[in-house]
Amino acid sequence: MNGEAILFFTESRLKLTTHIHPIFDQMVSRTEREAFFGQKSKVIWMTGLSGSGKSTIGKELERRFLEMRLFAQMLDGDNVRSGINNNLGFSLEDRVENIRRIAEVSKLYINSGIIVICTFISPTEAIRAFAKSIIGVDDFVEIFVDAPLSVCEERDVKGLYKKARAGEIKDFTGIDSPFEAPTQPAITVNTSEQSLEDAVQQILNFMLPIVKR
Repeated sequence: MNGEAILFFTESRLKLTTHIHPIFDQMVSRTEREAFFGQKSKVIWMTGLSGSGKSTIGKELERRFLEMRLFAQMLDGDNVRSGINNNLGFSLEDRVENIRRIAEVSKLYINSGIIVICTFISPTEAIRAFAKSIIGVDDFVEIFVDAPLSVCEERDVKGLYKKARAGEIKDFTGIDSPFEAPTQPAITVNTSEQSLEDAVQQILNFMLPIVKR
C-alpha cells in the first residue's frame, strides 16, 4: 500500500466534500474539554503483527489510565470492523478507507479531550503516515509492539496464521503481505521479552508526562 495509492483515494473522496461547511470553531473547544477532564488528549497508535500483543496491552493500558482518573478510549481492529467499518473488506481501497475512518474517529476523540488508544496492524509506513496526517503530527504517538513472527504464530489465538499458511486467507500480513516495522517509533515494547505489566508500565512512563495537566 504505497503513498501514491493513498493519495489517489484521498483526493477522490475530498471531491465529495466541497459543499460541506463544518462548525467545529463554534463548538466547545478542545482546550476547554481538556481542562474539564484534567488531561491532555493524544492518540497512542500501536502497530505490530497480528498476535504481537497490541489489544492485550491496549486493554490494560486503558484500565490503568482509568484508575489514574484519566479518560481513555481504546479503538481495536476487530471491534471497529464489526461496527463502523463492517461494510469494508480487505482490498487496497477498503484498507485505506478503514484507516481513514479510524483516524477521523480518533481525531474526534482528541478534540473531545480524550486519550485514544488505537490497536491496528497498520502494516506500512505509508498507511501510518496517512493516519498521522489526519490526526496531526503533534497528537500522534506511534508505539511499535514488537514480537517475532514465530512467536506471533505460536500464540495465534484467532487461528489466522494457520489459515493463512493453508491458503484460506490471502494477503495476510506477515505471511504473503509485508509488514514494515516503524523506523522511528516513539517507543518500542518487545512482548517476546517483556511481561504485560512491564510493557504497559513502559508506555505509561512515556505517556504520563505528556497527557497529565
